[in-house]
Amino acid sequence: MLRSAKAFLRKWGYVVSRYDFRLDPLAVRKQLFETRGVNLVYDIGANAGQFALELRRSGYRGRIISFEPLQSAFGKLSEAAKSDPLWETRDYALGHEESTAEINVAENSWSSSLLGILPAHVSAAPRSAYVGTQPVKVRTLDSVFFTDCKPEDHTFVKIDTQGFTKRVLEGSEKSLASVRGLQIEMSLVQLYEGEPLIDELVSFLRGRGFTLVYVFPEFFDERTGQQLQVNGLFFRL
Repeated sequence: MLRSAKAFLRKWGYVVSRYDFRLDPLAVRKQLFETRGVNLVYDIGANAGQFALELRRSGYRGRIISFEPLQSAFGKLSEAAKSDPLWETRDYALGHEESTAEINVAENSWSSSLLGILPAHVSAAPRSAYVGTQPVKVRTLDSVFFTDCKPEDHTFVKIDTQGFTKRVLEGSEKSLASVRGLQIEMSLVQLYEGEPLIDELVSFLRGRGFTLVYVFPEFFDERTGQQLQVNGLFFRL
């Protein structure tokens, strides 16, 4: 009876199984936050605030500082944060050096990047195609981190910058020594021009004292079933 019910629901896109928190990325991250006392989150590449809102829904009540250079997305981000006194927003990008740059604006907004996009990405997600550019200010995390972060803070950094992750990390060399954990988006195949793949990012962070403790899916090519990106949670153990 149970088996036939599961088979019926699967046809309609539903899976029934016993809940296991280890298979739930939000529950795993929540536990890691609690065991490590995270009370300050840098949300780099915030778009319209999806990640910060997800943190709030999962019970996180500490400070959040969100960075989003895209004007249209920043407007939505500011609106989402305006009633939250512990959520601050900043309208510039983070990278490896202080500069100004042109960000490529994607039709779907969240695929926008300071890097050129490759055919593999557009093929898997046609609305990721670029439709324009916008000038943006770029700073480094090192230039702002020690103004925001107190010595007693337990800090977590999330980076979702569409292929620009390594550049953000290179501008965070001093800051990383004071960071407890990170969540970064990592590609399994190149989706943006010059972006490093997962093995390079894992190696970079391992060399700075971080261990990859959990991986969960991010982006698939639905036509082929190929997984293109994952999110990795890294912590100092």
